[in-house]
Amino acid sequence: MKKYVIAVCVMVAIAAAGLYYYRSQTPPAGDTTTADSSQQAAIPALPQPTPDRNAPNEGFPFQDTSMLKPPAGAKVAIFEFEDLECPACAHAAPVVHAAAARYKVPLERHDYPWTFHVWSFDAAVTARYLQDKVSPQLADEFRRDVFVNQPRIVNKDDLTRFTRAWFQSHGQTMPFVIDPDGTCRNEVEADRAMGDRLGVKSTPCILVVTQSNWVAVASPDQLDNILEDAIAKTGGQVPGV
Repeated sequence: MKKYVIAVCVMVAIAAAGLYYYRSQTPPAGDTTTADSSQQAAIPALPQPTPDRNAPNEGFPFQDTSMLKPPAGAKVAIFEFEDLECPACAHAAPVVHAAAARYKVPLERHDYPWTFHVWSFDAAVTARYLQDKVSPQLADEFRRDVFVNQPRIVNKDDLTRFTRAWFQSHGQTMPFVIDPDGTCRNEVEADRAMGDRLGVKSTPCILVVTQSNWVAVASPDQLDNILEDAIAKTGGQVPGV
């Protein structure tokens, strides 16, 4: 009997020693740091550089930027992708057009109707019809008036009523079918495909471009400064300077 008790005591002692060793080698609950990683954690991490959207060729992680060039004969241009149903685009549009006129630079405007918007694609097709079949100036007026009347255009029926009244007020006859052969639709789709190729993530997407670089404009109120810098760097004359 005495030998049995001694054996039991030895086993208990061994088990206790094993449990102590296990606990001493196991990190507390919730601590997943290993020995190697604890050494790495002791070295302070270097801060990651934040892309500056207003630095040349910096900003959004754009993909294919090969199309970001001024048109022939221009040193500086404004590129814009816009959605006629986008409130931010409505806010930016007059600023962008005023800057293009003030600094005498071409505005390369492109349609980028989001698929989750109800009527913006149809409005873009109508604007493209006016641009191709009537006049670019009248198309600009239509886009401007759509932006102004955004709050009153909730669905496609509202857009149809607005468009019909707009054509009448501008002395134009609205066709029974705006784009019978799909030409204007294809042009809008081509613009959107260009935006997808670029990697547009939000609208308005505004960029100032030169032959050698481009700058993404974070906010319309920064556009003048970015344009003046681009004009100066390309040897142009900034108005009023």
